[in-house]
Amino acid sequence: MALEEFKPMMERCSNCLGCRWIPFDKIKNQRFAENCPSICYNNFNTYSARGRFQLGISLVDKEVEYTDTVMDVINSCTTCGMCDVSCKVCRYNLEPLEYNFEMKAEAVREGKILPKQQKIISSLKNEKTMLCDVLNKDRINWAKELNLKDIFKEKTEILFFPGCKFSYDEKFKKLTKSMVKVLLDIGLDIGTMGNADNCCAGRAYQMGFQGEFNNVANANIKAFEISDVKMIVTPCSDCYYTFKRLYAKNGLKIEVLHIVELIERLIQDNTIKLTKSIPLTVTYHDPCHLGRLGEQYVPWEGKEKKILNQVHTWEPKRPRYNGAFGIYDSPRNVINSIPGIKLVEMDRIREYSWCCGAGGGCSEIKPEFSDWTAGERIKEANSTGAEALITACPWCESNLSNAIDEDGKKIKVLDIIELILQSINKGGSE
Repeated sequence: MALEEFKPMMERCSNCLGCRWIPFDKIKNQRFAENCPSICYNNFNTYSARGRFQLGISLVDKEVEYTDTVMDVINSCTTCGMCDVSCKVCRYNLEPLEYNFEMKAEAVREGKILPKQQKIISSLKNEKTMLCDVLNKDRINWAKELNLKDIFKEKTEILFFPGCKFSYDEKFKKLTKSMVKVLLDIGLDIGTMGNADNCCAGRAYQMGFQGEFNNVANANIKAFEISDVKMIVTPCSDCYYTFKRLYAKNGLKIEVLHIVELIERLIQDNTIKLTKSIPLTVTYHDPCHLGRLGEQYVPWEGKEKKILNQVHTWEPKRPRYNGAFGIYDSPRNVINSIPGIKLVEMDRIREYSWCCGAGGGCSEIKPEFSDWTAGERIKEANSTGAEALITACPWCESNLSNAIDEDGKKIKVLDIIELILQSINKGGSE
């Protein structure tokens, strides 16, 4: 869908400013009432969803060109989807997130590619990962000594898809190995893609490289289907969203679970027991791609129409993604299953969670902005009095771990897998 096809949507925006704030009835504290990192950091209307709608009109009408300032606006979106959620509290005929994706894609089609973006995409093409300065030959090293099945050589029920962070980052590699060992020990039929393991390319889509994304997505979908696996499990929320929404749109029909969903099921049927007490007060950060963007894709084919040439609607009724049905309860249920843990909540949670700042390629392209966004979340976490901040996304964990709040304070940041492993056995990760 070309940018110009969004023009009716651009013109429908009523400039209500709802895309800057969480819904007013959800505000608990003025300090933590805003929702969009981009406009909050830059404090200029064009960096908001409504401002980008107005910018789009100017681009389509050839009133402005792709200047450095325009490119900064386009690439300062973390694609977290918060503007989309807030907009849909009152509106049914706008898709701010879909539009923001298209703005980035249009810039790429126009050849407006930043050097840092080019390096990331080159790594995707050459090394099958969007992490730079790593080698594809090292991707599956975490699985050494586990004797995991290769899904293309042996019939396997579950594909474990670690994602790039869990494949290359030293800390996450250890967590991956330990968690998979636990799953194997309880008898789950798990395998990997072996040397064919690949990036999901979701971040390429977030950055506007839709062609590169589709190439990887279609190849992965074909590989999944050839293997005949029944379920894909991933510990990465970016991969989860990519499979559940973007790949599903491209035809993926296999069940997809985040690791916390699987662990919750195993706890409920007593297959896994969390017995070791962890006396810790924690707060939980909802990753954007597991939470508000984690809703299942629903196929739809239809067209826009107007009732009495005024009321805008679709025929047939179109699915409405508003973030409410993402994965929120599973991680909280797992945390609350651990003896000794006390969970305290931040002001902005569930579909109104504040982004960590790593999405949309911002952690690589605009690190100062990304760091500021993470610092805002650390400030909010510190306000709860929690000793540790827990999340279920390696990108969130990495970005938040390096952040400090406006008062110069940090907080211990853990992936939820770390808590699970500590409670299953005394030693935690290997």
